Amino acid sequence: MISSILPTYNRAPLTFVKGEGSWLIEADGRRFLDLGAGIAVNCLGHAHPGLTAALTEQAGQVWHMSNLYNIPAQKTLADKLVDATFADTVFFTNSGTEACELAVKMARKYFYDKGQPDKTDIITFSGSFHGRSSAGIAAAGSEKMTKGFGPLLPGFVHLEFGDHDGLTSAAAEPNVAAILIEPVQGEGGIRPVPDQCLKGLRDLADEHGILLIFDEVQCGVGRTGKLFAHEWAGIAPDIMMVAKGIGGGFPLGAVLATENAASGMTAGTHGSTYGGNPLGCAVGNAVMDIVADDAFLSDVNRRAGLLRQKLEGLVADNPDVFEAVRGSGMMLGLKCKATNSDVVAAGYAADVITIPAADNVIRLLPALNITDAEIDEAMTRLDKAAKAVANG
Repeated sequence: MISSILPTYNRAPLTFVKGEGSWLIEADGRRFLDLGAGIAVNCLGHAHPGLTAALTEQAGQVWHMSNLYNIPAQKTLADKLVDATFADTVFFTNSGTEACELAVKMARKYFYDKGQPDKTDIITFSGSFHGRSSAGIAAAGSEKMTKGFGPLLPGFVHLEFGDHDGLTSAAAEPNVAAILIEPVQGEGGIRPVPDQCLKGLRDLADEHGILLIFDEVQCGVGRTGKLFAHEWAGIAPDIMMVAKGIGGGFPLGAVLATENAASGMTAGTHGSTYGGNPLGCAVGNAVMDIVADDAFLSDVNRRAGLLRQKLEGLVADNPDVFEAVRGSGMMLGLKCKATNSDVVAAGYAADVITIPAADNVIRLLPALNITDAEIDEAMTRLDKAAKAVANG
Protein backbone atom coordinates (compact mmCIF):
# COMPACT_ATOMS: atom_id res chain seq x y z
CA MET A 1 0.00 0.00 0.00
CA ILE A 2 1.12 3.53 -0.69
CA SER A 3 2.15 5.66 2.27
CA SER A 4 -0.18 8.39 3.47
CA ILE A 5 2.73 10.70 2.58
CA LEU A 6 3.40 10.57 -1.16
CA PRO A 7 6.66 8.57 -1.39
CA THR A 8 8.73 11.08 -3.38
CA TYR A 9 11.49 11.35 -0.76
CA ASN A 10 14.17 8.83 0.13
CA ARG A 11 14.21 9.86 3.78
CA ALA A 12 17.01 9.14 6.25
CA PRO A 13 15.91 7.05 9.26
CA LEU A 14 15.99 10.06 11.58
CA THR A 15 13.21 11.87 13.42
CA PHE A 16 14.17 15.19 14.92
CA VAL A 17 11.93 16.57 17.64
CA LYS A 18 13.77 19.72 18.71
CA GLY A 19 16.35 22.20 17.49
CA GLU A 20 18.71 24.48 19.38
CA GLY A 21 20.98 26.74 17.34
CA SER A 22 23.24 24.49 15.26
CA TRP A 23 21.92 21.35 16.95
CA LEU A 24 19.08 18.95 16.25
CA ILE A 25 17.83 16.48 18.84
CA GLU A 26 16.63 13.09 17.62
CA ALA A 27 13.64 11.35 19.19
CA ASP A 28 16.03 8.94 20.93
CA GLY A 29 17.92 11.84 22.51
CA ARG A 30 20.99 11.95 20.26
CA ARG A 31 22.32 15.44 19.50
CA PHE A 32 23.29 16.02 15.87
CA LEU A 33 25.45 18.91 14.72
CA ASP A 34 23.49 20.33 11.82
CA LEU A 35 25.71 21.40 8.90
CA GLY A 36 22.78 21.41 6.48
CA ALA A 37 20.50 24.01 8.10
CA GLY A 38 17.46 22.64 6.31
CA ILE A 39 19.32 23.03 2.98
CA ALA A 40 20.54 26.59 3.64
CA VAL A 41 17.19 27.65 5.13
CA ASN A 42 17.82 27.99 8.88
CA CYS A 43 20.36 30.76 8.41
CA LEU A 44 20.30 31.66 12.11
CA GLY A 45 19.95 28.11 13.36
CA HIS A 46 17.02 26.47 15.09
CA ALA A 47 14.67 28.26 17.49
CA HIS A 48 16.55 31.57 17.29
CA PRO A 49 15.07 33.73 20.05
CA GLY A 50 14.70 36.83 17.87
CA LEU A 51 12.83 34.94 15.16
CA THR A 52 10.73 33.07 17.70
CA ALA A 53 9.72 36.33 19.35
CA ALA A 54 8.83 37.96 16.02
CA LEU A 55 6.69 35.02 14.96
CA THR A 56 4.98 34.70 18.34
CA GLU A 57 4.17 38.41 18.55
CA GLN A 58 2.69 38.44 15.06
CA ALA A 59 0.75 35.22 15.68
CA GLY A 60 -1.07 36.99 18.51
CA GLN A 61 -2.20 39.77 16.15
CA VAL A 62 -3.12 38.62 12.64
CA TRP A 63 -1.91 35.61 10.63
CA HIS A 64 -3.44 36.18 7.22
CA MET A 65 -5.67 38.61 5.38
CA SER A 66 -4.58 38.12 1.71
CA ASN A 67 -2.96 40.60 -0.63
CA LEU A 68 -6.27 42.35 -1.25
CA TYR A 69 -5.23 44.65 1.61
CA ASN A 70 -2.13 46.47 2.83
CA ILE A 71 0.22 44.37 4.97
CA PRO A 72 2.48 46.68 7.00
CA ALA A 73 5.17 44.07 7.70
CA GLN A 74 5.35 43.32 3.98
CA LYS A 75 5.99 46.95 3.10
CA THR A 76 8.63 47.18 5.84
CA LEU A 77 10.45 44.10 4.55
CA ALA A 78 10.24 45.26 0.93
CA ASP A 79 11.73 48.62 1.93
CA LYS A 80 14.59 46.88 3.72
CA LEU A 81 15.36 44.72 0.68
CA VAL A 82 15.19 47.68 -1.70
CA ASP A 83 17.45 49.76 0.55
CA ALA A 84 20.01 46.95 0.82
CA THR A 85 20.11 45.84 -2.83
CA PHE A 86 19.97 46.85 -6.48
CA ALA A 87 16.20 46.41 -6.53
CA ASP A 88 13.45 48.99 -6.82
CA THR A 89 10.56 46.63 -6.12
CA VAL A 90 9.80 43.26 -4.51
CA PHE A 91 7.12 40.59 -4.92
CA PHE A 92 6.81 38.07 -2.08
CA THR A 93 6.26 34.36 -2.61
CA ASN A 94 6.24 31.27 -0.40
CA SER A 95 9.21 29.51 -2.01
CA GLY A 96 12.07 29.66 -4.46
CA THR A 97 10.05 27.63 -6.94
CA GLU A 98 7.36 30.32 -7.00
CA ALA A 99 10.05 32.96 -7.33
CA CYS A 100 11.33 31.17 -10.44
CA GLU A 101 7.85 31.18 -11.98
CA LEU A 102 7.56 34.94 -11.55
CA ALA A 103 11.09 35.65 -12.76
CA VAL A 104 10.34 33.81 -16.01
CA LYS A 105 6.99 35.57 -16.41
CA MET A 106 8.52 38.95 -15.64
CA ALA A 107 11.25 38.61 -18.26
CA ARG A 108 8.84 37.53 -20.98
CA LYS A 109 6.22 40.15 -20.11
CA TYR A 110 8.89 42.84 -20.23
CA PHE A 111 9.61 42.21 -23.89
CA TYR A 112 5.95 41.64 -24.76
CA ASP A 113 5.15 45.09 -23.46
CA LYS A 114 8.12 46.51 -25.36
CA GLY A 115 6.56 45.27 -28.60
CA GLN A 116 8.91 42.27 -28.94
CA PRO A 117 6.62 39.30 -28.17
CA ASP A 118 8.96 36.81 -29.87
CA LYS A 119 11.74 37.47 -27.34
CA THR A 120 10.85 34.63 -24.97
CA ASP A 121 13.91 32.36 -24.77
CA ILE A 122 15.88 32.18 -21.52
CA ILE A 123 19.45 30.89 -21.45
CA THR A 124 20.24 28.43 -18.65
CA PHE A 125 23.15 26.17 -17.73
CA SER A 126 23.90 22.54 -16.99
CA GLY A 127 23.96 21.64 -13.32
CA SER A 128 21.41 24.29 -12.48
CA PHE A 129 18.45 23.88 -10.17
CA HIS A 130 15.57 26.32 -10.25
CA GLY A 131 12.87 24.42 -8.41
CA ARG A 132 10.48 21.65 -9.41
CA SER A 133 7.66 23.53 -11.11
CA SER A 134 7.05 23.19 -14.85
CA ALA A 135 9.16 26.28 -15.52
CA GLY A 136 11.84 25.23 -13.02
CA ILE A 137 12.45 21.78 -14.47
CA ALA A 138 12.30 23.09 -18.02
CA ALA A 139 14.89 25.70 -17.10
CA ALA A 140 17.25 23.09 -15.62
CA GLY A 141 16.65 20.72 -18.51
CA SER A 142 18.44 17.70 -17.06
CA GLU A 143 17.01 14.22 -17.63
CA LYS A 144 16.89 13.67 -13.87
CA MET A 145 14.56 16.65 -13.49
CA THR A 146 12.45 16.29 -16.64
CA LYS A 147 12.07 12.56 -17.43
CA GLY A 148 8.43 11.57 -17.50
CA PHE A 149 7.10 15.11 -17.13
CA GLY A 150 6.74 16.12 -20.77
CA PRO A 151 5.74 18.01 -22.74
CA LEU A 152 8.11 20.53 -21.23
CA LEU A 153 7.51 24.25 -21.15
CA PRO A 154 9.34 25.63 -24.21
CA GLY A 155 11.55 28.68 -24.39
CA PHE A 156 14.75 27.61 -22.64
CA VAL A 157 18.20 27.40 -24.24
CA HIS A 158 20.45 24.98 -22.35
CA LEU A 159 24.21 25.52 -22.37
CA GLU A 160 27.04 23.67 -20.68
CA PHE A 161 28.34 25.35 -17.54
CA GLY A 162 31.40 27.38 -18.60
CA ASP A 163 30.67 27.30 -22.35
CA HIS A 164 31.72 30.86 -23.13
CA ASP A 165 31.59 30.52 -26.92
CA GLY A 166 28.14 28.96 -26.81
CA LEU A 167 26.93 31.72 -24.50
CA THR A 168 28.26 34.48 -26.72
CA SER A 169 26.51 32.95 -29.71
CA ALA A 170 23.23 32.20 -27.92
CA ALA A 171 22.91 35.67 -26.39
CA ALA A 172 22.99 37.22 -29.85
CA GLU A 173 19.96 35.24 -31.05
CA PRO A 174 16.94 37.48 -31.72
CA ASN A 175 14.47 35.47 -29.60
CA VAL A 176 16.54 35.52 -26.40
CA ALA A 177 15.03 37.50 -23.54
CA ALA A 178 17.25 36.70 -20.57
CA ILE A 179 20.11 34.79 -19.00
CA LEU A 180 19.28 32.86 -15.81
CA ILE A 181 22.07 31.61 -13.56
CA GLU A 182 22.95 30.80 -9.94
CA PRO A 183 26.05 32.75 -8.86
CA VAL A 184 26.93 29.61 -6.91
CA GLN A 185 25.29 26.37 -8.00
CA GLY A 186 23.99 24.47 -4.99
CA GLU A 187 22.34 21.23 -6.12
CA GLY A 188 24.85 21.17 -8.97
CA GLY A 189 27.72 20.53 -6.56
CA ILE A 190 28.73 23.90 -5.04
CA ARG A 191 30.10 25.40 -8.25
CA PRO A 192 30.76 29.16 -7.99
CA VAL A 193 30.64 31.30 -11.10
CA PRO A 194 33.91 33.30 -11.08
CA ASP A 195 33.51 37.04 -10.49
CA GLN A 196 34.92 37.85 -13.90
CA CYS A 197 32.31 35.61 -15.51
CA LEU A 198 29.47 37.31 -13.64
CA LYS A 199 30.84 40.64 -14.87
CA GLY A 200 30.98 39.17 -18.36
CA LEU A 201 27.34 38.08 -18.12
CA ARG A 202 26.33 41.61 -17.14
CA ASP A 203 28.26 43.05 -20.08
CA LEU A 204 26.80 40.48 -22.48
CA ALA A 205 23.24 41.17 -21.34
CA ASP A 206 23.77 44.91 -21.74
CA GLU A 207 25.34 44.45 -25.17
CA HIS A 208 22.31 42.60 -26.49
CA GLY A 209 19.62 44.43 -24.53
CA ILE A 210 18.49 41.34 -22.62
CA LEU A 211 17.79 40.78 -18.95
CA LEU A 212 20.08 39.15 -16.41
CA ILE A 213 18.38 36.98 -13.77
CA PHE A 214 20.21 35.66 -10.74
CA ASP A 215 18.88 32.72 -8.77
CA GLU A 216 20.12 33.41 -5.23
CA VAL A 217 17.64 31.11 -3.54
CA GLN A 218 20.43 29.03 -2.00
CA CYS A 219 23.47 31.31 -2.17
CA GLY A 220 21.79 34.51 -0.95
CA VAL A 221 20.94 36.07 2.42
CA GLY A 222 24.48 36.16 3.81
CA ARG A 223 25.39 32.63 2.77
CA THR A 224 28.62 33.68 0.99
CA GLY A 225 29.56 36.49 3.39
CA LYS A 226 27.83 39.23 1.43
CA LEU A 227 24.09 39.81 1.71
CA PHE A 228 23.87 38.41 -1.83
CA ALA A 229 26.56 36.44 -3.65
CA HIS A 230 26.68 38.58 -6.79
CA GLU A 231 27.89 41.53 -4.72
CA TRP A 232 31.38 40.02 -4.66
CA ALA A 233 31.59 40.70 -8.42
CA GLY A 234 30.51 44.33 -8.08
CA ILE A 235 27.62 44.00 -10.52
CA ALA A 236 23.86 43.60 -10.24
CA PRO A 237 21.14 41.65 -12.05
CA ASP A 238 17.87 42.99 -13.41
CA ILE A 239 15.83 40.34 -11.61
CA MET A 240 16.76 38.15 -8.62
CA MET A 241 15.09 35.13 -7.05
CA VAL A 242 15.37 34.81 -3.26
CA ALA A 243 14.01 32.30 -0.73
CA LYS A 244 15.41 29.79 1.81
CA GLY A 245 17.40 31.97 4.25
CA ILE A 246 15.16 35.03 3.90
CA GLY A 247 12.58 33.36 6.15
CA GLY A 248 15.05 31.75 8.53
CA GLY A 249 12.94 28.57 8.47
CA PHE A 250 9.53 30.09 7.76
CA PRO A 251 8.36 29.55 4.15
CA LEU A 252 9.15 32.83 2.41
CA GLY A 253 10.54 33.83 -0.97
CA ALA A 254 10.77 36.93 -3.11
CA VAL A 255 11.54 38.29 -6.53
CA LEU A 256 13.56 41.50 -6.52
CA ALA A 257 13.72 43.63 -9.65
CA THR A 258 14.62 46.98 -11.09
CA GLU A 259 11.76 49.29 -12.02
CA ASN A 260 12.59 48.76 -15.69
CA ALA A 261 12.62 44.95 -15.56
CA ALA A 262 9.36 44.90 -13.59
CA SER A 263 7.59 47.38 -15.86
CA GLY A 264 5.34 44.76 -17.44
CA MET A 265 4.01 43.44 -14.13
CA THR A 266 0.98 45.64 -13.63
CA ALA A 267 -2.14 45.04 -11.54
CA GLY A 268 -3.64 41.63 -12.26
CA THR A 269 -0.61 40.12 -14.01
CA HIS A 270 0.50 38.03 -11.02
CA GLY A 271 -0.62 37.17 -7.53
CA SER A 272 -0.28 34.93 -4.49
CA THR A 273 -2.77 34.06 -1.77
CA TYR A 274 -0.16 33.46 0.92
CA GLY A 275 2.91 35.24 -0.40
CA GLY A 276 4.12 37.98 1.93
CA ASN A 277 1.63 37.14 4.67
CA PRO A 278 2.07 38.81 8.08
CA LEU A 279 3.68 35.77 9.73
CA GLY A 280 6.28 35.29 7.00
CA CYS A 281 7.14 38.96 6.78
CA ALA A 282 7.44 39.32 10.55
CA VAL A 283 10.11 36.62 10.51
CA GLY A 284 11.71 38.01 7.34
CA ASN A 285 12.08 41.41 8.97
CA ALA A 286 13.77 39.83 11.99
CA VAL A 287 16.16 37.93 9.69
CA MET A 288 17.07 41.07 7.73
CA ASP A 289 17.69 43.09 10.89
CA ILE A 290 20.37 40.57 11.84
CA VAL A 291 21.84 39.29 8.58
CA ALA A 292 22.05 42.59 6.69
CA ASP A 293 24.22 44.12 9.41
CA ASP A 294 27.81 44.71 8.28
CA ALA A 295 29.24 43.51 11.59
CA PHE A 296 27.30 40.27 11.36
CA LEU A 297 28.48 39.65 7.78
CA SER A 298 32.05 40.42 8.79
CA ASP A 299 31.84 37.74 11.45
CA VAL A 300 30.31 35.32 8.93
CA ASN A 301 33.38 35.85 6.77
CA ARG A 302 35.71 35.27 9.70
CA ARG A 303 33.98 32.03 10.67
CA ALA A 304 33.79 30.95 7.05
CA GLY A 305 37.55 31.35 6.75
CA LEU A 306 38.04 29.23 9.85
CA LEU A 307 35.66 26.58 8.54
CA ARG A 308 37.42 26.41 5.19
CA GLN A 309 40.85 26.18 6.82
CA LYS A 310 39.65 23.30 8.98
CA LEU A 311 38.06 21.55 6.00
CA GLU A 312 41.31 21.80 4.01
CA GLY A 313 42.98 20.01 6.90
CA LEU A 314 40.21 17.39 6.93
CA VAL A 315 40.77 16.72 3.24
CA ALA A 316 44.53 16.42 3.74
CA ASP A 317 44.00 13.96 6.61
CA ASN A 318 41.54 11.81 4.64
CA PRO A 319 42.92 11.66 1.08
CA ASP A 320 41.11 8.41 0.25
CA VAL A 321 37.73 9.92 1.07
CA PHE A 322 37.95 13.58 0.05
CA GLU A 323 39.44 15.30 -2.97
CA ALA A 324 38.97 19.05 -2.46
CA VAL A 325 37.05 21.89 -0.83
CA ARG A 326 35.03 24.19 -3.05
CA GLY A 327 32.56 27.03 -2.63
CA SER A 328 32.32 30.39 -0.92
CA GLY A 329 31.57 31.63 2.59
CA MET A 330 29.26 29.28 4.46
CA MET A 331 28.30 27.55 1.21
CA LEU A 332 31.00 24.93 0.94
CA GLY A 333 31.31 21.54 -0.65
CA LEU A 334 33.60 18.57 -0.15
CA LYS A 335 34.35 16.87 -3.43
CA CYS A 336 34.52 13.19 -2.53
CA LYS A 337 36.58 10.29 -3.81
CA ALA A 338 34.37 7.89 -1.90
CA THR A 339 30.68 7.81 -2.82
CA ASN A 340 29.14 10.96 -1.38
CA SER A 341 26.02 9.17 -0.13
CA ASP A 342 28.27 6.85 1.90
CA VAL A 343 29.93 9.87 3.49
CA VAL A 344 26.56 11.42 4.33
CA ALA A 345 25.38 8.14 5.87
CA ALA A 346 28.59 7.81 7.89
CA GLY A 347 27.97 11.34 9.09
CA TYR A 348 24.59 10.28 10.44
CA ALA A 349 26.34 7.54 12.40
CA ALA A 350 28.76 10.19 13.74
CA ASP A 351 25.86 12.52 14.64
CA VAL A 352 26.63 15.16 12.03
CA ILE A 353 24.38 16.26 9.15
CA THR A 354 25.60 17.10 5.65
CA ILE A 355 23.68 17.33 2.36
CA PRO A 356 24.50 15.42 -0.84
CA ALA A 357 24.78 17.21 -4.18
CA ALA A 358 25.72 16.45 -7.77
CA ASP A 359 29.28 15.79 -8.93
CA ASN A 360 29.88 13.50 -5.91
CA VAL A 361 29.91 16.44 -3.50
CA ILE A 362 28.59 16.81 0.03
CA ARG A 363 27.35 20.26 0.96
CA LEU A 364 28.10 22.08 4.20
CA LEU A 365 25.55 24.84 4.69
CA PRO A 366 25.65 25.55 8.43
CA ALA A 367 23.85 28.26 10.29
CA LEU A 368 25.63 31.56 9.66
CA ASN A 369 26.06 32.01 13.41
CA ILE A 370 27.70 28.64 14.04
CA THR A 371 30.35 29.09 16.75
CA ASP A 372 34.08 28.46 16.56
CA ALA A 373 33.69 25.63 19.07
CA GLU A 374 30.96 24.06 16.95
CA ILE A 375 33.20 24.26 13.88
CA ASP A 376 35.87 22.36 15.83
CA GLU A 377 33.30 19.78 16.88
CA ALA A 378 32.12 19.48 13.28
CA MET A 379 35.65 18.57 12.19
CA THR A 380 35.86 15.89 14.87
CA ARG A 381 32.62 14.32 13.73
CA LEU A 382 33.37 14.62 10.01
CA ASP A 383 36.78 13.04 10.58
CA LYS A 384 35.10 10.16 12.42
CA ALA A 385 32.72 9.71 9.49
CA ALA A 386 35.57 9.80 6.99
CA LYS A 387 37.57 7.21 8.92
CA ALA A 388 34.51 4.94 9.00
CA VAL A 389 34.16 5.22 5.21
CA ALA A 390 37.88 4.62 4.62
CA ASN A 391 37.83 1.53 6.83
CA GLY A 392 34.79 0.12 5.13
